[in-house]
This record gives sequence, C-alpha cells and structure tokens, in this order.
Amino acid sequence: MSELVWRKSSFSGGGNGECVEVAAAPDGLALLRESDQPGVVLAVPVAGLRGLVRRIKAAEFDLGRDER
Repeated sequence: MSELVWRKSSFSGGGNGECVEVAAAPDGLALLRESDQPGVVLAVPVAGLRGLVRRIKAAEFDLGRDER
C-alpha cells in the first residue's frame, strides 16, 4: 500500500500547527485532518466534500444573512 500524500490548505500559514490537511485515499475517499492531531482523520466521499466546498463558497451557511 502506498503512503498517503497530505497537502496543507493554502489558507494555513500561521505556523502554530493548526493547519487543515487533505489526502486522497486509495479507495477514492478524501481524508481530512488537522496537523496538530494527525491521528484523527475524517474520511468522506470526494463528491460530498466537493459539494460542501461549493456550498461554503456560495455562502449558503453564512449565518449573517438570514438565520440571525
């Protein structure tokens, strides 16, 4: 089995060890973790992660708009 290649978010630059990282699993899942807790990994379907990111970029979860 090949070793996972973790990529750090381009928005993680503080140097305090709290960075979001993502890797592609051999079974097609996307793996997410925080660099300060590398043993805690969240596995999600790639399509679900894409959908979540798309909705975040569209500000669908912006509580400042309608849900206050």
